[in-house]
Amino acid sequence: MQTKVLIMASSGFEQDELFVPLERLRAAGCEVKLAAPSRDPIRATVLDDPGRWITPDLSIAEADAAEWDALLLPGGLINPDHLRTDAAAVALVRAFLKGDKAVGAICHGPWLLIEADGVRGRQVTGWRSIRTDLRNAGGMFSDGPVVRDGKLVTAVGPQDSAAFADALLAAAKESLTFPA
Repeated sequence: MQTKVLIMASSGFEQDELFVPLERLRAAGCEVKLAAPSRDPIRATVLDDPGRWITPDLSIAEADAAEWDALLLPGGLINPDHLRTDAAAVALVRAFLKGDKAVGAICHGPWLLIEADGVRGRQVTGWRSIRTDLRNAGGMFSDGPVVRDGKLVTAVGPQDSAAFADALLAAAKESLTFPA
């Protein structure tokens, strides 16, 4: 069975936090699609500089968590800050969490998990500037590059993108494993 991964982002995502997992997951045989606030192209940042463009496959409003095995939330400063004020984006994150699906957030991406009340009582990590946010939302901060708590995977930053993608894929595949 092919693992289906939805990436949710808006302009201002950190380039390697979307493109590295996208390429790694596709190379592993996953179906990977991108949802954004609209189908208009969105642009990455590389730290504070403009990066590559990518065209979303669907809008967030068109995305249905039931159709996917995992959700990937890239960071960057602008992207998750924008999406955490978007009711449809937050509702989609909640649907993945309530559906007991694999969810991964890297860098500032855990801001969306916080907004969806998805870190309370969970081991998490993230970019150094959001560590207090994670703790204040009830998360148990763990100082590691990639932290997995069940089907929730969090990572610190772009340098961890490959390991983050691998951990999210492992969590998603476990969701698909059925007892014999």
